[in-house]
Amino acid sequence: MADGENAAGALGPVDTRRILSLLPHRYPMLLVDRVVSMVKDTSIHAVKAVTINEPFFQGHFPGRPIMPGVLIVEALAQAGGVLAIESMGLAGTGKLVYFMSIDGIKFRKPVEPGCLLDLHVTILQAKRNICKFEGRAMLDGQLATECQFTAMIADPPTD
Repeated sequence: MADGENAAGALGPVDTRRILSLLPHRYPMLLVDRVVSMVKDTSIHAVKAVTINEPFFQGHFPGRPIMPGVLIVEALAQAGGVLAIESMGLAGTGKLVYFMSIDGIKFRKPVEPGCLLDLHVTILQAKRNICKFEGRAMLDGQLATECQFTAMIADPPTD
């Protein structure tokens, strides 16, 4: 049983150090700051604190900073990656989570500096090394972005 895990497979909260052991992403591409809760093989609730210091705000958009939609989807995917790697017991193995598809994406609200972006991801289907997820990014309980995505867990490329 992992640190902080109960018998039902629930885990949380998880800090940045543990996230760094699960994902290869580093600043400025690490878009998951904390895991609030996680139930292995089922779901995760993670958060991204969106600050004005994010490098993308300088150009997106001057005078009206908005988090790019592709980065919101990336944050959802990273939360899904944490869930998949933790669920499969692959922490520390160097395995990577690769996007395979993104479906049904809808952007409902802009994400601005000062927001706490709640990332809710559920596993819809898992077969061997492929997982299908449903993701919802929330702002103060309101839906900002939703999508379904599929990812593959694989070894990193060799040089």
